[in-house]
Amino acid sequence: MVSLEIDRVSCRYESIEVLNSLSFSARGGEFVGVLGPNGSGKTTLLRTISRTLKPYEGVVLLNESDVYQMTNRGVAKEMTVVPQDSLIAFSFTALDVVLMGRNPHLTRFQTESSEDLAIARKAMRLTGVWHLADRPITDVSGGERQRIVIARALTQKPRVLLLDEPTLHLDINSQIEIMDLLKNLCKENKIIVIAVFHDFNLAARYCDKLILLHDKKIVSLGKPEEVLTKGNISEVFGVGAFVKRHPITNSLYVIPISTSLLASDIKKGGFRVHVICGGGSGASLMTRLVRGWNVTAGVLNVLDTDYEAAQMLGIPVASEAPFSPIAKEAYKENLRLIQQADTVIVTDFLIGYGNLKNLEAVKVASEKSIPTIVIDNVPIEKRDFTGGKAEKYFKKILAARVTIVKSHDEALRVIEELAKQRYSRKARREDHA
Repeated sequence: MVSLEIDRVSCRYESIEVLNSLSFSARGGEFVGVLGPNGSGKTTLLRTISRTLKPYEGVVLLNESDVYQMTNRGVAKEMTVVPQDSLIAFSFTALDVVLMGRNPHLTRFQTESSEDLAIARKAMRLTGVWHLADRPITDVSGGERQRIVIARALTQKPRVLLLDEPTLHLDINSQIEIMDLLKNLCKENKIIVIAVFHDFNLAARYCDKLILLHDKKIVSLGKPEEVLTKGNISEVFGVGAFVKRHPITNSLYVIPISTSLLASDIKKGGFRVHVICGGGSGASLMTRLVRGWNVTAGVLNVLDTDYEAAQMLGIPVASEAPFSPIAKEAYKENLRLIQQADTVIVTDFLIGYGNLKNLEAVKVASEKSIPTIVIDNVPIEKRDFTGGKAEKYFKKILAARVTIVKSHDEALRVIEELAKQRYSRKARREDHA
């Protein structure tokens, strides 16, 4: 079985160091993804492995042999590279380009045989470009060219396949097709695939092992769930992240979040907004609110769309178990958050017996003179699944001292005004003091 070992490799361009003492290994059948911000050395790592850039320290071993001691042809028979952009200026046909992958297997003056043609045809069919066989490479799209170049790499019959952003220029469907193909080839033919990615989710879905590069070094190496953590993503990319396992693919998926959206810092003088929502009615509103205010929410069932949004945004939540009615403890926690708030906003969420206590909490807020904003865009009759009980509660709430609005924009304007009033009162008190 093929093996590849990178042992304490350091590289530089002239006097500028770009990789510092990198070490990792891979064996046949492993799909390795390389992640990192721009300038972290991802492409340099591929160039070093493929003998394009010799390290000034360390060694690259292919089947325990130093690749820099091997002949060009010897390495080419074992390893091939799919670069980020392949510049092919001459009007070769797509088939001619793919057949170039057979060059390492031919003697100096030998021409391609029927077997070489069959290998090229198979690779082009696998990558979906056989219909372009007679088309000049200069006349195809960027995505088609990428597929052709991958077909050329497969025609070379490598045991180590290096790819720099293999899905660049490809549409979503083509990305999945190519990644499925590479994954199957990796497992079935027991080859090593090392690919550079910018897309966390593609890397997590297809790779057995990930390498996270930052500041010339490997900061994390291991399984996707070991590498793609909130802490690593924050440290390396400077963004927050929501990391979860996808219910269909069972792979991790990552949603990066701008740090400006995280609700961890006290914002705008500490003005607090508590959101009562559910079923996705509050997700976009909370996203807008955390840009300027300190936000809490509840009661939300775990797995509810609004609960997921609150988790992504770092919003404290009074929560309840999935598909469960609001219990006493969750209700008390919701009241606690309400009592800490400067204002409460109520979305037009669907109401059943399970979340009816959220309307009770709204009533408590209004009774305690906490400014309450009610979004009444969807009529309560269309949202009430309690046989009219929710409608009675809701009408009592509307009769109290609440502000009724029809949209998120209106609600945000009211909150802005409430905050200004609060600051004005605080300033007057400070002046008198």
